[in-house]
Amino acid sequence: MNTQNVEFLKKSLLNLGFGEKLNTDLEKQIEAKSPEFKLNTSHEFNQKKTDYTLHFKAGENQEMYFFNKYDATIKNDKGEDNKQSFYINKGNGVTAKEAFNLIEGRAVHKQLFSQEGEKYTAWLKLDNENLTEGGNKKFRSYNENYGYKPEEVLAGKGIKEMKTDEGRENLLRSLKKGNAQQITVEKDGKEQKYYVTANPSSRPLTCTIRR
Repeated sequence: MNTQNVEFLKKSLLNLGFGEKLNTDLEKQIEAKSPEFKLNTSHEFNQKKTDYTLHFKAGENQEMYFFNKYDATIKNDKGEDNKQSFYINKGNGVTAKEAFNLIEGRAVHKQLFSQEGEKYTAWLKLDNENLTEGGNKKFRSYNENYGYKPEEVLAGKGIKEMKTDEGRENLLRSLKKGNAQQITVEKDGKEQKYYVTANPSSRPLTCTIRR
C-alpha cells in the first residue's frame, strides 16, 4: 500500500469536511486492492441530514488511488431526493458543508482554476434550469469582474457585526462558505436578529436578509 497516497487521501477527506471516520474503511479498500469503491457517510446541518457517497478509483497497476467525486443528497420538503455530484481536483473542491449550502440554493465563494491552470476566485451557484446529460445541475459562475462584494452591499445597513474588524471578517467568511448567517440590526434603539445570505445573481447586487 502506498502510504503517501493514503495519507494524501486522508488529508483530502479532512480538508473537505468529512473528518477522519472514513479512514479505516478507506485503508481496508485500498489494502484489498479494489479497482474502485464507494464510501458512505452523512452529516446534519441546520437540522437537515445530508447523505454523501464518495467515489474512489485506482490508477494503473493500482499503485495510486484517486478521490474523483462525491454525491450529496438531501430530501426536500416533499420527501424527494435532491442530489448533486461534486468533482474533486487534486484533493480540492467544494466541502461537505458548502455542498449542503449549494443544494439549498445559496451561493459559495471558491478559488478555482482556469483551463490554463491559473487560480481565480468566483461566486458559484447551482443552476436549476441547466443540467448536464447525467442530470447534474450546472454551475453559474460570477467572477471578480462581475463586481459582487457583500461587504459593500451590507455597509450602512446598521448591522452590528459590520462595526468591528473581527465581526466583519467572521460575517464575510461565513457568507463566502454559503451559510445563512445570523446578524444583529440596531433599529430605533433596539436590537433585532435576522439571517443574511449572499445573493450574487441579483441585479442590483444584494444580500438577502430575513428573519
